[in-house]
Amino acid sequence: MKTTMNICTAIAVLMAGPALAQSGANCAPREMVVDRLASKYGETRQSMGLGANNAVVEVFASDSSGSWTITVTSPSGVTCLVASGQAFEELAEVLPTEGNDA
Repeated sequence: MKTTMNICTAIAVLMAGPALAQSGANCAPREMVVDRLASKYGETRQSMGLGANNAVVEVFASDSSGSWTITVTSPSGVTCLVASGQAFEELAEVLPTEGNDA
């Protein structure tokens, strides 16, 4: 688990992803999107997972600037930007022990 934020955001993305992908807004071939995130924002892939309808959900972020972007890529290779922001932070939180209400 990379971050709690990634998990919460990914859940929201999985629910909204198909609608965004169908709208065509902020979408392009995956290679173009990844190149743009790297060259313009210095972002690299931090985590990924498989979502509904075999869509790939990815989180890109920059260690130096703290910018982050969440994308959803359809099986056809079209990638859509779903969310972006600042102050990305990688976390490695552990689950609370059983019986602990914290």
